[in-house]
Amino acid sequence: QVLLVESGGGLVQAGDSLRLSCATSGGAFSSYIMGWFRQAPGKEREFVAGIGWSGVTIDYTDSMKGRSTISRDNAKNTVTLQMNSLKPEDTGVYYCAADPKGVRIGIHRDDYEYWGQGTQVTVSS
Repeated sequence: QVLLVESGGGLVQAGDSLRLSCATSGGAFSSYIMGWFRQAPGKEREFVAGIGWSGVTIDYTDSMKGRSTISRDNAKNTVTLQMNSLKPEDTGVYYCAADPKGVRIGIHRDDYEYWGQGTQVTVSS
């Protein structure tokens, strides 16, 4: 069974930074494509960032380009999302997701098979 556990969320002010982490277990992490999604109240879950199995291929949603960095440590089975210059519209539950097929970074919810429980990020203005 593949488990994903997110941490690092919290309440911050606009302009602050947060570093989210996702610890995984039970699977072949180094071969997975990993992604971060977020879901704001009343909205669909949306893609934030993704990273290929080697860490070379990376993708971000347009609103996070230049403000965030996704990285992974295959030795520790972890993936992190560093977010800077946070805005109130970044508020939501952030989810870590894993795609075991490992072909390309997907930006849709259905592209990922395994999900964490999420961590809340709240950015006040």
